[in-house]
Amino acid sequence: MIEEVRLRDLGVIAEATLPIGPGFTAITGETGAGKTMVVTGLGLLLGQRADSGAVRAGAAQAAVDGVWIVPATGAVADRVHEAGGELEPIDQGRAELLVGRTISSEGRSRATVGGRAAPAGVLAELADALVVVHGQSDQLRLRTSAAQRNALDRFGGAPVAAALARYRAHFAEWRRIDGELASLLGDRDARAQRAARLRATLAEIEAIDPQPGEDVELAHRAERLANAEELRVAALLAHAALSGDGDAPDVGILLADVRRTLERAAGKDPTLDDMAATAADLGYRAVDLATALAGYLADLDEAGPHELATVEERRAAVTALVRAHGSLEDALEIWRTGSETLAELDDDGDRVQRLAGERDAAASALDESAAALTRARTEAAGRLASAVTDELHALAMPDARLSVAVTEGAETAAGRDDVAVLLAPHPGAEPRAVSRGASGGELSRVMLAIEVVIAATDPVPTFVFDEVDAGIGGAAAIEVGRRLARLAESSQVIAVTHLAQVAAFASNHLTVVKAHDGSVTASSVRRLEGTDREAEMARLLSGLADSDAARTHARELLELARG
Repeated sequence: MIEEVRLRDLGVIAEATLPIGPGFTAITGETGAGKTMVVTGLGLLLGQRADSGAVRAGAAQAAVDGVWIVPATGAVADRVHEAGGELEPIDQGRAELLVGRTISSEGRSRATVGGRAAPAGVLAELADALVVVHGQSDQLRLRTSAAQRNALDRFGGAPVAAALARYRAHFAEWRRIDGELASLLGDRDARAQRAARLRATLAEIEAIDPQPGEDVELAHRAERLANAEELRVAALLAHAALSGDGDAPDVGILLADVRRTLERAAGKDPTLDDMAATAADLGYRAVDLATALAGYLADLDEAGPHELATVEERRAAVTALVRAHGSLEDALEIWRTGSETLAELDDDGDRVQRLAGERDAAASALDESAAALTRARTEAAGRLASAVTDELHALAMPDARLSVAVTEGAETAAGRDDVAVLLAPHPGAEPRAVSRGASGGELSRVMLAIEVVIAATDPVPTFVFDEVDAGIGGAAAIEVGRRLARLAESSQVIAVTHLAQVAAFASNHLTVVKAHDGSVTASSVRRLEGTDREAEMARLLSGLADSDAARTHARELLELARG
């Protein structure tokens, strides 16, 4: 529910505060006073497109702020919290939500939700759950088949909603399988080429049979063989130094003499025991090193004159794999997974057959759910037509007959049905689509009748009507006012009107009045009661607020509405 709206520098409105609250609020005022700007401001709070042309001449920006009463928990509260906003608790089940929108004269727009900046799209998402707006453009939307189908689905309630949900699930599954099959068939040549390339790659890797880390190992072997003579000289010199050569003593013998000398003196100083142990360890290490050098020399001697060429040839083959696939590990990964991938690529025929079967099964399920949805809509269409026809009779269209036709249409995510609202305004007239046959006044009443009927099964928290009474008057206007009042029993209703017959049924009557300088200020938006309301009603009836006859008529209308 919209509790309050504050407007600043919007159109002709310099500043205005509208106390709205529950029930039926009628907004009246002289032509050009800014009534429609109220609906424009509400539209901005509902995330509608911002237009810099709505900024008051000479102002830097226009601003609209609203106070909404919303459920403390549920989808609306969750979306506010997701956007970073906060709700102000009122009681256990309700909370206050502050929303705002500004438009600069350059066209920049900024929105706030719950005290935090947010995209205007968040306002639009909240509006979908909270408000239905009807203006002249919305009546034009009622002329489309999609809008009429949506209205029927809302009226259809749980049976239509359940059938639509099943259809959409089956439609999505059929689309998924059909897309996968189409992609597979369309890519068959490309997949065959990919399989041929993979098969050649696997054959190449198999022929080389690389081992993990072999590229690094081959590089080390090639370096060693290329420098074999230099390495042999170094190893021989080191081995000779350890083993003794000519007059040079063996390092192991020297270290053994050191150990024995220290052990003999250790009785006088135990510290020498550790040193003797170190000398013994060094002796063992010298022997091990000499043995290792002898083995190293033997390995070098074993290398034949052609081994370097053999290693380089192997290294070239492995390097070619590395260059082709990025690394040896990547080539080995292709080898590990390639067989499975190749089997999948070679399985196209089986996959096509399997997917075709799955698509046929999905199509059968989709046919069944589409037929069930059509049956649910057709049943709801009869009930909607009967109920709306009764409403039209009460809206001063006593001979009108409305029907809702559900016919086969193109397959979409919303079903296979075209829905057309048909109107026969008088006896003998052929029913014609409201998109072609209804006048502005008739379309206004059809729209209102549909909303009144749908509200019984799918209530909306707030309805906003911008001159729903366009093109009508007299008894028809009284019935429009009566229907708006009935709609307000279950929802909040806000209506901008120029008819006293409609305003009479409002539980909250606001008027917008220009100041002497042509501006609209906060004090120029007033809640009317008593004689002030009678005067405004008289002005609406005759253009003369002080006319005794008009005031008498106004009192009669107010008494009729209260009765």
